[in-house]
Amino acid sequence: AAELEYESVLCVKPDVNVYRIPPRTSNRGYRASDWKLDHPDWTGRLRVTSKGKTAYIKLEDKVSGELFAQAPIDQYPGIAVETVTDSSRYFVIRIQDGTGRSAFIGIGFTDRGDAFDFNVSLQDHFKWVKQETEISKESQEADTRPKLDLGFKEGQTIKLNIGNMTTKKGGAAKPRVSGSGGLSLLPPPPGGKIAVPPIPPPSSTAIANHVTPPPVLKSSNMSSA
Repeated sequence: AAELEYESVLCVKPDVNVYRIPPRTSNRGYRASDWKLDHPDWTGRLRVTSKGKTAYIKLEDKVSGELFAQAPIDQYPGIAVETVTDSSRYFVIRIQDGTGRSAFIGIGFTDRGDAFDFNVSLQDHFKWVKQETEISKESQEADTRPKLDLGFKEGQTIKLNIGNMTTKKGGAAKPRVSGSGGLSLLPPPPGGKIAVPPIPPPSSTAIANHVTPPPVLKSSNMSSA
């Protein structure tokens, strides 16, 4: 996984001054006023990069890009990068070589805005590292928790109540039908047939008024006539 990680650039500042600093004699912190600020020991370009969770402060030559010194940082704020007590433009960083040797040097920016960008780039990187660590931790805790079995067991049933109707096995609920005005209508009788009222017989008056038409003569009789 480490071989697949790529290096990204977090910040680039073209002008940075490097100072040799006296050893710290107390726990009160470093003071830039103790350095020879008018006579820096080296001047070049600063790049802040990241590879995985580790950030790197790289001091490079302005023209050739050759690496002058490098400071790996695995925590910020921390011992690898410290601010001074009397200025926001100067920092103390711990540089390391490939053999494990380390030394503390001072760096400073002429522009206060460059110092602000340098500080923010480190803060943003380690804020991201903290978030990634918390997400990974929560994911591992979720994998170790027992999973809930929400499936039905053999022979297990459930009963659903929908409004005032209760569904039961073997039959369906009969809804109540309401007509206009809120009156309840009786359901049809069992069997599903509706009785039709009988047709009344014709009255005697209708029979008396009925006139029988004359018989129709055949065609032969009509010709003889």
